[in-house]
This record gives sequence, structure tokens and C-alpha cells, in this order.
Amino acid sequence: MAASPDPRTRSASISGWIAALERTARIDAQPARIFPCVIDELAAQYGPAPALIGTDETLSFADLAARQNRYARWASARGLGKGETVALLMRNRPDYLAIWLGLTRVGVRVALLNTSLLAQGLAHCIAVAGPRVLIAETGLADAVASAWPHLAETPALVWQGDGCTPEPAGEAVRLAEAAAPHAGDPLRDGEGPAVGLRDEALLIYTSGTTGLPKAARVSHHRVMSWTHWFAGLIDPTPEDRMYDCLPLYHSVGGVVAPGSVLIGGGSVVIREKFSASRFWADVAETGATLFQYIGELCRYLAAAAPDPAETRHRLRLCTGNGMRPEVWERFQARFAIPRVLEFYAATEGTVSLYNVEGRVGAVGRVPPFMARRSPALIVRHDVETGQPLRDASGHCVPAEPDETGELLGRLSSSRAEHSFEGYTSAQESDRKIVRDVLRPGDAWMRTGDLMRRDAQGFFYFVDRIGDTFRWKGENVATTEVAEALGRCAGVSEAIVYGVAVPGTEGRAGMAALTVTPDFDPAALHLQLAALLPAYARPVFLRIAPGFVHTETFKQRKAALAAEGFDPDRIDDPLYIDLKAGYRRLDRDLFTAVTRGGIRL
Repeated sequence: MAASPDPRTRSASISGWIAALERTARIDAQPARIFPCVIDELAAQYGPAPALIGTDETLSFADLAARQNRYARWASARGLGKGETVALLMRNRPDYLAIWLGLTRVGVRVALLNTSLLAQGLAHCIAVAGPRVLIAETGLADAVASAWPHLAETPALVWQGDGCTPEPAGEAVRLAEAAAPHAGDPLRDGEGPAVGLRDEALLIYTSGTTGLPKAARVSHHRVMSWTHWFAGLIDPTPEDRMYDCLPLYHSVGGVVAPGSVLIGGGSVVIREKFSASRFWADVAETGATLFQYIGELCRYLAAAAPDPAETRHRLRLCTGNGMRPEVWERFQARFAIPRVLEFYAATEGTVSLYNVEGRVGAVGRVPPFMARRSPALIVRHDVETGQPLRDASGHCVPAEPDETGELLGRLSSSRAEHSFEGYTSAQESDRKIVRDVLRPGDAWMRTGDLMRRDAQGFFYFVDRIGDTFRWKGENVATTEVAEALGRCAGVSEAIVYGVAVPGTEGRAGMAALTVTPDFDPAALHLQLAALLPAYARPVFLRIAPGFVHTETFKQRKAALAAEGFDPDRIDDPLYIDLKAGYRRLDRDLFTAVTRGGIRL
């Protein structure tokens, strides 16, 4: 059983919760105060202090405010009205934030496009947003050109950055040149439309790992809530610097991380992407005190060779999501990280959790004094149907402590933070809502995540719905199996999924592994016997040279699962568990398994 949190940590965490509550409680009192207005206030307070530090330029608070206001006036002068959409395709740099802040100041909705997309994938994301204008970085002109033939309606093009104007532009509009003549002082009352918290600010896309990306609607209220709540938890000061190498087109990298630190007068170090080889030197050189992570980044760093700069940093806090327990302890100890703040949230979600007490492996906790306000509910889940389990009265069944179920978020039309703003597709929005959960007529949002909650109120992520599979009559959570594999000698990374085997019910577990030279299948078999019940141990292994991940380092399981364990389709070495140990899987063994000659 895990030890109780340190009383000193508990006291600090309660202070963080109270600070977060105080910051967010004031938001609704000023319905016209949106985040671009906050930037103007910060510019008046901090002026020449650095706000956004990129590799190509640094913007002070005064610079950022002036630039956003020029972009706001440019948008109005171009005739972009309230509620219209502009799509933004740019790599990470300070100007990125200035653009969406300025456009949303005058009521324009900005769709933040994934810079790794091409052709039909990029065209789909543009089409679902329906923008009048696409602002694109000149360095991404080839991506724009690849998408153009797949668009039924093409937006006007405006280019950000230097270089010649590439095709398929009909006119050479340069954003910086077009905005330069406009004034940079704060917009005056009556200048531009009235924009409030309930208006839409952004479209932020889901990752699309299980289908085409969906565009989630993000209101100004949500931007304010995210940034102010998180600022309360991390307590930023003007001495703080946030190291941000996550994509700016995602909610955490582009809104939560920079916005929360700016609120406290701190600065944000913006990098185009994560570099394991340069990370610690860059963190040390920039004087970063905060780091926004995705769990896989921490795993890469913990597995990397020693770096002379890895303990020369000034980090006081690393915050993010997806840090596996076996990585957490190694990462924090090796790099002398004083505090890790793990959290759980989703762009379109109505529930978020924060592990302010630092319990290893937990994604958050609902303290007793917050229980009545919490919208989080775990209900029993039917793996076979993929739906919440219903009782005889038709209501969902709340999960018991330490029982795995789906996390739901309560919806409320009277509480903005508990409203589901949905996607641009009404059909996709409806699919996320489940009704009559605890009583007739109530409504909750499905997160699609399986979790469990312990007796102390700590929440633990178990798996994504659709990843968990049944084998030998038991539910197997792929995340828990992957965590066990990550503790085994010789395993660098593990992706776990279920594969169909003719003549058997359910799906057999399979793990694709990247390994080190000392990997030994026999030793792995012995280690897994001590870590996992028999039904959860992978029946098949695939030793891969490497994996393809999403832009936020999520694993792509679908292609691996589709290839199964057929040696004629897979060039990588394959193994099968024959109870006595793992044995190389060849054509003869494959035939014996698929024809029922070997019982698994």
C-alpha cells in the first residue's frame, strides 16, 4: 500500500488548490475580460520584461501586447467579423501566440492546425473549420500546396515569415507587412465588436489516433479557466521561466503552459520541438525553472546516456501528463527534480484532475473539501459493448474504490466550466454525451478513459477504452502491461495490444518492444511471471527497431495490431509464449497456432 502523502506536501497542495479556486472564482465577475485583455494588463505591469523567448526572437510583455493589438486591428480592417474563422499553420515561435491572441481579441475564431499533416489529412482539418483565411508559415508552403487540391473551397492565403511567396497563393499578402501600419496600443471601447467569455476563441484538434481529427470548440472562458487555474497550482513569479517544447497547436503546449506562466509575470522559452540530445544544456542555458512535459519525453530522458548538464538546471517543478510510475521515480531521482505535478485533462473535457501531492503514478486527487464541487465520476464499464454498465433501473453503476471504470464528467448549463462545448460536428458531439447516469435527465460527458480511484481519493489512469481487451475471461489493460514491461531488463519501450487468434475467444496479448543489446526473452518471461497474472502476460512478442508516434508522442497501435503475429507479414523477430518460456515464432508454429494445433 502506498504511503500517505507527506504532511508538508499536503499543506502546500491545499494552498495550491485554494489559490487556484481564488483565481478562477474571479473570472465570471468580468464577462468582457478575455485573455488578450489580460495581456494588455500584464504589459502595463511588466513592460520590458521578457514574455516569450524563441530562437528567432524574444518578445517582451510590451512587444507581445503591441503585436497582438496590431493583428487585431488588421483583422478588423480586412473585414474579418466576429464568429468567422481563420486557420493558423505555423511551427512554434513567439509570433504564433501573438497571432491567435490578436485575432480572438476581435471575435475571430482561430483553428490551430497540426504542422505535421499533409495532403488529405491537412485538407480535412481545414475543411471542418471552414476558414475564410489561412495564415501559413512560408516554410510550410509545401504542406499547403499538398492540401490545396483536396479542398472543395479554398480560403484566402496570408503568409507569415520571410521568403518568396509560394504556390498556390493568388496574392502575396504578408501578415507582418499588412499589420505594421496599425497601432499597437490597447483597443479602445467600441473599437471592434464586443467579445466575451462565452464566445468561441479557438478550434483545437484531437490527435486522431482512432480516426480523423475532430475540431474541439474552445471558448474564451475555457482559455481563462485553464490559465488561471493552473497559475494557482504552479504559483509562477517574474523569476520563473517555463521550458515549452510541446506543440503550440495543442491546448497544453499552446495555452495552458504559456498562459499560466505569463499571468505571474514569468517568461516562456519556446522551442520548435523536443531534442533529447540538447534538452539539458538548453534548460540550463535558458535558466528554466519549469518544464511542461508529456510522459514519453521523460521516458526518453531517463533512458538516455548521462549528460554533463543534467543536474546543472534550475528546475523547481516539472508538470504534465502521462508519466508512468516506473519512469517517474527514475526521472525525479536521476535529475534531482524537486517536484512533479502530474495532471489529467482533455481539450474538450469537462473534468480535470491534479496530483498536487506528488503521489507517484496518480493522475490527480479530489480532496474532501473539493468533493462536492468535483464533476468526476467513475462508473462500471462493459468491455464487450464499450458502454457504461446499466443496472435494472437503467442507470449507470458507480465503481467501488479501486474498481476500474470509465471516467465521466458532469455537465451543467449553469456552470461554464462544466459545459461541453463540443466539436464542429454535432454528430461527434452527441456521441460524447451519456444521459440518465445517476438520475433521469442528467447528462455527463464520456472521457473514453478507464480509471480507478483509491480510498484516499487518488485517481489512476488504467487504459483507453478500445485498448483494453478480454483474454481468458479477464480484462487486460494495455497500459498496466506496458508499465510492467517497462520495469523489465532490456526493454526500452513497449506497445501492448490484443490480437485475434482463430479458435479462441477474446484477444491474446501482444507486445511490440524496442530493446537494448542485453535483452533476453527467457529473463523477460521470468520477470513477467513475478509482475503480472498469467492472463495478462503477452502471448506474443515483436522486437521492433523503433516506433512511429504522434506529434504528442502517443503510440500508434492500430497498424501494429492490424499486422497481428503473422511472420509472412512481419520482418521483425517474433516470439510466442509456450508456458515454459518465449520461443521464436516461425511459419510452422504460426500454422499450428492458427489451426488449433497449439492451445494458448
